[in-house]
Amino acid sequence: MDADRTFERAQGPALPPAALAGLHRRYAWFTLAMLAFIAAMALIERIGAPRSWIGTAFLVSTVGVYAGIGFFGRTTREIDYFVAGRRVPAIYNGMATAADWMSAASFIGTAGVLYLQGFAGLAYILGWTGGYCLLALLLVPYLRRFGGYTVPDFLGARYGGHAPRLVGAGAAVLISFVYLVVQIYGVGLVAAHLTGFGFELGILIGLGGVLVCSFLGGMRAVTWTQVAQYVVLIVAYLVPLAILSVKQTGDGLPMAGYGELLARIAVHEQALTDDPRERDVIAAQQARAAQADRRLLDVPAAMQAEADALAARVASLRAQNAPLVLIHRAERDLAALPRSADEAARRYRQQRAEALDRARPLGGLPPQTLPHAAGDPEGGAAASAAYGHARRNFIALMLCLMLGTAAMPHVLVRFQTTPSVTQARRSVAWSLLFIVVLYLAAPWLAVLVKLEVLQQVVGQPMDHLPAWLSRWARLDPALVSIEDINGDGVLQLGELRLAGDLIVLAAPEIGGLAYFATCLVAAGGLAAALSTADGLLLTIANALSHDLYYQVLNPRAPALRRVLLSKLMVMLAALLAASVASARNTAILPLVSSAFSLAASAFFPALVAGIFWSRANRAGALAGMAVGLGVCGYYMATTTPALRQFFGVAWPLERCLWFGIDPEAAGVFAVPAGALSLVLASLATKPPASEQRALVERLRRPLAPGH
Repeated sequence: MDADRTFERAQGPALPPAALAGLHRRYAWFTLAMLAFIAAMALIERIGAPRSWIGTAFLVSTVGVYAGIGFFGRTTREIDYFVAGRRVPAIYNGMATAADWMSAASFIGTAGVLYLQGFAGLAYILGWTGGYCLLALLLVPYLRRFGGYTVPDFLGARYGGHAPRLVGAGAAVLISFVYLVVQIYGVGLVAAHLTGFGFELGILIGLGGVLVCSFLGGMRAVTWTQVAQYVVLIVAYLVPLAILSVKQTGDGLPMAGYGELLARIAVHEQALTDDPRERDVIAAQQARAAQADRRLLDVPAAMQAEADALAARVASLRAQNAPLVLIHRAERDLAALPRSADEAARRYRQQRAEALDRARPLGGLPPQTLPHAAGDPEGGAAASAAYGHARRNFIALMLCLMLGTAAMPHVLVRFQTTPSVTQARRSVAWSLLFIVVLYLAAPWLAVLVKLEVLQQVVGQPMDHLPAWLSRWARLDPALVSIEDINGDGVLQLGELRLAGDLIVLAAPEIGGLAYFATCLVAAGGLAAALSTADGLLLTIANALSHDLYYQVLNPRAPALRRVLLSKLMVMLAALLAASVASARNTAILPLVSSAFSLAASAFFPALVAGIFWSRANRAGALAGMAVGLGVCGYYMATTTPALRQFFGVAWPLERCLWFGIDPEAAGVFAVPAGALSLVLASLATKPPASEQRALVERLRRPLAPGH
């Protein structure tokens, strides 16, 4: 794209006051209607309506609203499809950006990781919010002044030639697809929870809502749908939280008694640490780890012994005329045994690792208030080393999330929808405000749920456990695991495993709230996943249709053809992501963190240098992006368990880890490597062309008031 032409059309027409007032009225009525709908569902539940009706009503009504907005926002006009006509006011773009940002990871996963990791989980909140500060200071005003449709647009104009644009488009597709799979996984989980349908059918139902918005109207339809989705998700998060808060503390104001709750949790955790029954569970887990070690000494013999034991159990149950459910379970266990020695060895190693992880106080969970979730800086050598390792990973992950947030393509393009640079700056501030509302509430929800679990679940007889445990275990066994390891008939904390993805979705049930509150939270999680999926699908489709097809393959393609091609790419990307997500092999937060490291490694040095260093040239940008992605990909491939297995990495994990940094924080190495490569390659080659230097000067030239 010609840079001068891009600058000429960067300014958009602001909405007239009457139109803005109409927007305020419409979304105010939408909020009131939603609150009325929630009250109606609560009343219907009280009079005895079936639960399936309530869940289906939440799903159909919310997805129906999103589809309706998408239908009325349909367009084939180029500027409307790609950047919503550049007519979105700052406050509404802030809400849309917040919804785009509040993905399944933020809505479902943030409180979950705080529940599981305690203090260490704050790295996500600090990193994500800090990234918006970097956006406001370093990128948004300058990229909005440039006025392109995509991040590769800027790379192509700033560095010249097709190569930077193609590398940028490829990186945008890779990063967005990784992130998209997680959103589709969240859609399937929530839709199945609301309706009782299977996970795969839940994916297809949610996918319909995604496609109606992004397929018909592009950024125009997605923007106004995301505003509505923000209203849904924030109400869905705060209303049950306020009810739980009243129940636990007598105060409906979130965070008012946070310190008091932490103190109560610490008392329970100390009692559990000293409980002899919990120590029995730890000893049993250590025995399991030792058994796995023995099996690894002679894998074929262990396989035969395990098969003989299970076959004997099946025969014994049949001889005793045991209940069919027990016989079928034993038969499934026998059928699930590994068929090869390599597969069995991997299983035994996994069993050993899981047993050792659980063979610690509190079932392997760190105390809620322990800094960095491990060790003690004033303890012995081992404790001090563990503390240093945890602290390094905390800082590294936080930095990667900050840099990745600032470089995430689907977030950056949202600020191209405002009428001016001034509105884009204000939009960042509004986005941060709307995001912080949920991020301040997440720690509060995590401690409320943990206190409920410690008080109402742990220590209960196995045959009197809450019904929500068995219901969620049936929905997805990976979310809930219960096993009476020490055989005393009472549930200890070490015998209970709750996945982080469960904490928010099951919070109302854990707190004993009415079923409508559970459906409300699920509807909020669905809104969060759908809103982010919409933005990611557009990023993928626009990279392929605009940056690859139009800018490189067919520059004379008419606007209508480009828009139609983008719509086709939306559908193909959605179907491919759904097929990957249906495998159910994703843990939400680690995969999202990987996407942020990839985004930071690919884009952050090239974007910042492109704005603030006029000497940066094409060779430098290509070297920076290639080295950044290469280092990040190499580190993840050699340190992530699933990728190590896929690529056949034989080196011990300890040799592959640099300074003990986890694979999700690979960007902490890749970003400096990419930045250094960019600088060295730029200095070693000839300076950029005069028009590219002029572009940098125009980006940084002070604007007239109101622009």
